[in-house]
Amino acid sequence: MKKKILAALISTAMAAALLTGCGSKEAPAADAPAAEGETPEAQEPEADEGADGSYTIAWVDGNLANESNAVCTTAAKDYAESLGINFLLLDGEGVGENQVSQCETLVTQGVDCIIIQPYDAAACQVAAESTIEAGVPVLVTKGEIADQSVCPFVGQDDFIAGQMEMEWMAEKLEGKGNIVILEGPTGISAALKRNDGINDVLKNYPDIKVIYTQPANWNRDEGMNLMETWLQTPEGEQINAVVAHNDEMALGAYDAIADAGKAGEIFVIGIDAIDAAKTSVAAGEMDATVLQDVESIAKKTIDVALMMAKGEAVDDVYNIDPILLTSDNIAEYTK
Repeated sequence: MKKKILAALISTAMAAALLTGCGSKEAPAADAPAAEGETPEAQEPEADEGADGSYTIAWVDGNLANESNAVCTTAAKDYAESLGINFLLLDGEGVGENQVSQCETLVTQGVDCIIIQPYDAAACQVAAESTIEAGVPVLVTKGEIADQSVCPFVGQDDFIAGQMEMEWMAEKLEGKGNIVILEGPTGISAALKRNDGINDVLKNYPDIKVIYTQPANWNRDEGMNLMETWLQTPEGEQINAVVAHNDEMALGAYDAIADAGKAGEIFVIGIDAIDAAKTSVAAGEMDATVLQDVESIAKKTIDVALMMAKGEAVDDVYNIDPILLTSDNIAEYTK
């Protein structure tokens, strides 16, 4: 849009010069903006495309206090800036309504594309729909909105991630035992789908019993507090494993287990493969984690956003496959 406006201004100025017979010099050819889409390369988000800062892409994050989100947005910012894109980052701070108002503000600022990393699926549905109605391209990353059919999605299939961690745990338990589940925030798509994946596997293991399941809201301290409480109950003496929707909660659970003198007695698995979790697995503390490749998700999200800013066709879904990390392969994924 900025290129078209600039081209129009230059064209108007040249026409005026001819009409007045003013005799001023023409601008050197190198200063004239190239026509958008002039070469095949202009249709792809290569490193030289947008290097003049002609595109502004905004990322509205659900909560940057979450380590996985912070790593993802850092990777997105670095990649976007390497392409010459003007990158704006806003933090919803764990409140879906904040993301709605942030999207409204960005629309008035005239950004070229908005990326939403949803904290609340329902609230961010409103944000996405209002953005689309305003004529601004929007996509969702790393978590889904209530009706994901309204715009493209980039991330991982959280149902598969939940299946992956529960299947691994079922094998470690040899098909029987007592588990607790640390859930993500109520209503968050990642938590819902991971839980659905876990329960899908549990249908095949009737001898595995869920004795406690409760949200700890992605939070390490909350995961630790819940685990401490559970361990002090009569049922807590029978806990064989912890299945957590993310690594922060899994790490908190492990801390509680270690403080209770039960390290090595209770299996612990999480999802995301944040650095602290990978370190824990490598040290023989947490038993496993499922890698959500947020750096690859970040880059693909920026690629898709740039294509949408240009008005190019994109797919409905771009999934980055999760990977199970255990003591057998953790060395390949630690720096």
